[in-house]
Amino acid sequence: MHPQEQINTYIAEQPEWQRRHMVRLRQLIHAVDGDVQETWRSNGPQFEHDGTMIGMHAFKTCVSVWFHKGALLKDVHGLFKLTEKDEDRVIRKYKLEEGGTINEKAFSDLVKQAVKLNETGVKLGDAKPARKTLEVPTDLEGCLKKDETTWSHWENFSYSHKKEYVEWITDAKKDETRKRRIAQALEMIREGVGKEEKHRVS
Repeated sequence: MHPQEQINTYIAEQPEWQRRHMVRLRQLIHAVDGDVQETWRSNGPQFEHDGTMIGMHAFKTCVSVWFHKGALLKDVHGLFKLTEKDEDRVIRKYKLEEGGTINEKAFSDLVKQAVKLNETGVKLGDAKPARKTLEVPTDLEGCLKKDETTWSHWENFSYSHKKEYVEWITDAKKDETRKRRIAQALEMIREGVGKEEKHRVS
């Protein structure tokens, strides 16, 4: 089946409110970029211009439009609602729920920027946002450095694993709770597992 036919069928199968949003979003993308190419990948519509640019999916509670290099777009109208996890990702998503309205001007502006990025040859790696420096509490760091094995495991942990421990410890409301969590963290880190990994196996 031709990609356009797949997209037509996909949109037609959605509930009326999602169908309405997806039809209009598709129209706006083509209005901005007359040379955009429609493809079918990852079980959903995608729009390409000198490479991957935009994708669109219908979920149970929303229509989600993702911008492949979204981290480099200037979202002056705030269409992207970022969670903390999203800040570490290149992709940005614009979500529309039932009863919502498309900010057509803002969306079209994002599409224009996405086209320009692809035309100028910006690579996906260039869009990777700078990662914030993780501030490790001094009491935790001091304890980690007391044991060579524990410190070695800590140094080899991914940013996300380290962050899980730091947030767990700094979220403690009482000093005794903080000390207890540090002690528990040291045991788990010495075993070489992330905090959430430990929770899954216990």
